[in-house]
Amino acid sequence: MEELAAQAAPGTLVEDRTAAVELAGLTRNYGERAALEDVSLTLPVGATLVAFGPNGAGKTTLLRVLATLLRPHAGTVAVLGAALPEEAWRARGRVGLLGHEALLYRELTPRENLRYHARLHGIGEERVERQLEAVSMSSRADEPVKTLSRGMVQRVAIARATLHDPELLLLDEPYANLDPAAIDVVEPLIGSASRRTRVLTSHDPGRSLAEADLVLGLRGGRVALLKPSSDVAQQEIIELYK
Repeated sequence: MEELAAQAAPGTLVEDRTAAVELAGLTRNYGERAALEDVSLTLPVGATLVAFGPNGAGKTTLLRVLATLLRPHAGTVAVLGAALPEEAWRARGRVGLLGHEALLYRELTPRENLRYHARLHGIGEERVERQLEAVSMSSRADEPVKTLSRGMVQRVAIARATLHDPELLLLDEPYANLDPAAIDVVEPLIGSASRRTRVLTSHDPGRSLAEADLVLGLRGGRVALLKPSSDVAQQEIIELYK
């Protein structure tokens, strides 16, 4: 597990075909403020990274960089062997993003939303129906998204994010708005049972430490903690928020 926490020297990146994510000195600014500064880590294929930290620590920015939605301002980034931003096209179809925003058209129904995304990925109708069933939304699939509860919208968003069977899942507080029964429903798609490489953000060490292989703690955009989960105590996570 020590390999999980290995950090590259800032600004250098050694290609590792067994790595899903490689960061070396990643920096991303918003104006004069550094949202991420000098972040370096390697996440193997099949492993789960959980990022903790207070609001504004840089967790969501990290996911957006990995999703190719934001460009790094310094350092190097590779996702599934594709260097970003130069080879972003190689990674985009292999990554699934579940953000704070559902990325759904509210006037459309869940079925219409999934059909739209299926066409973007060249996926057939059968997969759409399987996804709706997987998140227990078949019975509400023809009602506009704007009429659904927040928990139902989250389930549809999870169906969208996993529709194209991505190799890497980027999950921003994925269990928000879900009750315990709904969490059980989506576990096969986004939980450890999915057997996908995952990077997820969380404020809940009690649940998320159990899912993690590697733990990243961010404070003010900088790495305050980077360890295998087996070496992390809950108190270390709590200290990030003080």
